[in-house]
Amino acid sequence: MEDALHRDVIATNSGNLIFSDAAHKILTTPDTEVVSNGMRADAAAAGRINEEYDVFVVPLANAFRPSFEASLQRLTRLISKLRIPVVVLGVGAQSGVNYDAARLKAMEPTVRAFCSAVLDHSASIGVRGEFTEQYLNEMGFRDVEVIGCPSMFLHGDKLTVEKKAAALTPDSRIAVNGSHTAMRSGGLHRIVGLAHERYPHLRYIGQNLTDAKQLHWRDVNSPAGRIKLMPTHPEHPMYREDKVRVYIDPQTWFDDLRDFDYSFGSRIHGNIAALLAGTPATVLAFDSRTLELCRYFEIPHQQLDQTAPDTDPAELYEKADFGPLTRNHRERFDRFTAFLDKNGLQNTFTHGDGGAAFDEKLRSLTFPAGIRPWIRNDMDELTERFAWMYGRVSELSADNAKLKRELARAKSAKASAKAASAAAGIASRASVYRRARRAVGGPLRRALQPGRQPSPKGTGTA
Repeated sequence: MEDALHRDVIATNSGNLIFSDAAHKILTTPDTEVVSNGMRADAAAAGRINEEYDVFVVPLANAFRPSFEASLQRLTRLISKLRIPVVVLGVGAQSGVNYDAARLKAMEPTVRAFCSAVLDHSASIGVRGEFTEQYLNEMGFRDVEVIGCPSMFLHGDKLTVEKKAAALTPDSRIAVNGSHTAMRSGGLHRIVGLAHERYPHLRYIGQNLTDAKQLHWRDVNSPAGRIKLMPTHPEHPMYREDKVRVYIDPQTWFDDLRDFDYSFGSRIHGNIAALLAGTPATVLAFDSRTLELCRYFEIPHQQLDQTAPDTDPAELYEKADFGPLTRNHRERFDRFTAFLDKNGLQNTFTHGDGGAAFDEKLRSLTFPAGIRPWIRNDMDELTERFAWMYGRVSELSADNAKLKRELARAKSAKASAKAASAAAGIASRASVYRRARRAVGGPLRRALQPGRQPSPKGTGTA
């Protein structure tokens, strides 16, 4: 767990693991080997990718946003150097719930370059929903298909979500989720606070790396980490009551959510995780990235800014209708697989074993449980944490010693080179002096001898 947080295997948000896992499973067939290159793009790897692979697949989330622009530019540089097909599985643009793309205007050249590079390598580009389709259409791109997010097709054309009870009661197990922005400025913290008072079995599920570090290390040394409204903050009552989790693998996330009666909140993949586990969920949409996915998949939702601060989860549960979500899932799945076919990709549900081998492999592995708040101080737990920290200190000490040796060698080599350069400069200057002395020294000395007249111009002796 400590290594996972240190290396940031969730790429700052564990929701990334759900759609990347789904893409991996969907594309694994008897004739296809799927290899992950990690979460970062490196243009220097283009040659190796061209040599070793047949297609480069890019599952993305809300990549068209200012804070992701530098990463999008790096990805574009890599794609531009590839000679193999490139397929994007559901990219999204991010704005407010009003679908106003004005905040994206400044990064339009970056988005245009990315889409152009992708479409130079594929038949079409897959987007998450209506807003992103409209956004790219207005930029002149026509080979755009709305396919949603691959996470929703983790189980292929099957999606079963049913209410386990007619209504929620104080004994119901409820999961809630929310982004830092929704909690801080969207008013979600008030809804969570009241739910915490009414439902003893409420659990908050965070997704960010900062959330995980708060739970495991009590680390609040970041702007997000200092938001005390978040249940992941050590001063929050839900933290102190051990009612908070962060998962660093989807499997344990799904397993835990199966035992819940309901999930709600502003996190799209937090609620998709519940739906994939068969648990009813409602999204409180806070921006375009959540709203367009909810509309496309017909996930029960309502806008957070239209949700009263005293809303009871029982009200959301009562209104939620999962009929359209499950009834129309097959149609959306067929659209998704048609997109894969069009771009030359096989899928496990049509061309393989339906993901059986992938699921069996996952069941054979042991995944860490969800990260819990650090409220216990038993010796075993402290020993584990300190052992990891001691190991890291040892590694850093060794790395530091190595860097010092390399720096010393570099300084020595630089000093030697400088000395050699200086010696060469002295020799060069001496050589120039000697040539000049031979050329003008004799005539000058003779000219300066007493009683000696200079030769007429043009007749001087050598």
